[in-house]
Amino acid sequence: MKTVIKSFNEFSIEELYAVLRLRSEVFVVEQNCVYQDMDGKDQKATHILGYEKDQLVAYTRFFKPGDYFEQASIGRVVVSPSQRGKSYGKEIMLTSLAFAKAEHFPSVKISAQCYLDKFYTDLGFISTGEKYLEDGIPHQAMDKQL
Repeated sequence: MKTVIKSFNEFSIEELYAVLRLRSEVFVVEQNCVYQDMDGKDQKATHILGYEKDQLVAYTRFFKPGDYFEQASIGRVVVSPSQRGKSYGKEIMLTSLAFAKAEHFPSVKISAQCYLDKFYTDLGFISTGEKYLEDGIPHQAMDKQL
């Protein structure tokens, strides 16, 4: 998988469409969760896109400290349903964590869907609080020291 890191203003129309389509396919349709994905925060985020050939297969968005949480954070972690089982989720997270480390952030916080606990724990994240519902889906805050 080839990864590309972009600011919001660097997106082409086609890239932005692919990102929003993938996020909608998984977070709205697959998870049957009606929520406002376009939350006005994409403009502040750094976007990490994973491509196989010319197809967007994985994505995250990254925030500097203070732009979402008090510390740096990664969110909207998604892999195309047709491309799962190929370790793209792990690859896109490792790229996102490497980006955070290169930017000299000491830690990263995520709001993780609880069913992905093992995935994030295997990447070194530690649960840091009570479980909570976000858009009707069980989540937990998790942190990783870099």
